[in-house]
Amino acid sequence: MSRRGALLSLGYVELIRDNGNFRRLWIGQVISQTGDWFNSIAIFTLLLNLTGSGAAVGYVLILKLLPAFFVGPLAGVVADRYSRKTIMIATDIFRFFVVLGFLFVRRPDQVWIVYALTALEVVAATLFEPAKSAAIPEIVSREELISANTLSGASWSVTLAIGAALGGIVTDAFGRDAAFIIDALTFLVSAAFIGRTRFPYKPSRRERRAASETKSRLSFAEATGVTDIIEGARYLRANRRVIALLLVKPGWGLGGGVLLLLTIFGKEIFPIGRDGSTSIGLFYAARGFGALIGPLIAQMIAGRSERVMRRAIALAFFVSALFYLLFASAPMFIVALVCAIGAHAGGSIQWVYSTALLQMAVPNRFLGRVFAIEMALVTLLMSLSTYVTGWGLDHAGLSPRWMAAILGLTFLVPGIAWSAIQGRFDRSDQSAGKQSPAIEVEPAD
Repeated sequence: MSRRGALLSLGYVELIRDNGNFRRLWIGQVISQTGDWFNSIAIFTLLLNLTGSGAAVGYVLILKLLPAFFVGPLAGVVADRYSRKTIMIATDIFRFFVVLGFLFVRRPDQVWIVYALTALEVVAATLFEPAKSAAIPEIVSREELISANTLSGASWSVTLAIGAALGGIVTDAFGRDAAFIIDALTFLVSAAFIGRTRFPYKPSRRERRAASETKSRLSFAEATGVTDIIEGARYLRANRRVIALLLVKPGWGLGGGVLLLLTIFGKEIFPIGRDGSTSIGLFYAARGFGALIGPLIAQMIAGRSERVMRRAIALAFFVSALFYLLFASAPMFIVALVCAIGAHAGGSIQWVYSTALLQMAVPNRFLGRVFAIEMALVTLLMSLSTYVTGWGLDHAGLSPRWMAAILGLTFLVPGIAWSAIQGRFDRSDQSAGKQSPAIEVEPAD
């Protein structure tokens, strides 16, 4: 079989079966993420029960996002400077203890504890995620990157779908404490699997020599990571295409307030179960199912061409816009679920493709900082979008359906911008006589 044929036949089962390091990292991710969605549904219902305010849920969603904006740049430096394996294990163990703290919240005057613990959990996750994203290229080949990222994104989607649905059911049947305990235990299991994973990347001889020579005479800026942040900023300034890719997820973040609306729609418009826990769980499950099928369908249609992947990102913004406009006027629960699936299928295409394209374009020593900056931007914009959505619902008198329509239209803005930027890059390539490369390697025979 030619090398091209071998690459095209590479599937998810083969990747998990043949790459033990990726398999262990992936299993740990699946387990901890499933527990996370138990946690999220329990927190949403806890806040709605204690406060009765959509703004309270909006605040916790902001806290699940905003700390990453402030911690993100430092997290990138940490991911590029220290052992990514150690970072992931340490943050998993830390989150085990943090999540157990939710068990002590019982009264409305203790809601501040929810906010404080959520912020601590997000800080740990902000350190974990850039380390994980930067570690994937260390344990898979270039040819495996698309499959690895699609599988990683699909796993997030499946755990969201299953975890959110089960979280709603478990919270309704056994109470929130059970969900918190399950989530805490999953972090210990994740740490155990990551502990058995080998990350073979080592700094080059030049990098080790330079580190050795400067270790004893670090300036304040070098010791605090400021020098590394500046170096990363200079790299981005010199690579406009990387900047464009880095802005894909923040573009989706402009409409990120839709995540608050899934909770509000489940609680107020289509309530099922105690405090709407079942319908909220099903809406988040629909989000996960859409995020699962989006990249799978896109890969079947678009293949692995980098140019087609970039164009698919633009189309995906318009898909999200269309389905959230339909979601805003859904007459019944099942229709709203289908619209949520379609909207988040588009969002997942953007997420998976932009991640894979960044991993292929950015040198390993910059990956942690690039992914951290990306996370900081997307969380900032999602926080602002969520705040505006909560304000619109509680103070401006807008209905959830009106807010859904407004946010649906918001997705058009990054879609139009990305289309224009990519069109400009394509014309530049054509005028220079270049062709956008494909991920597949042409056969040597």
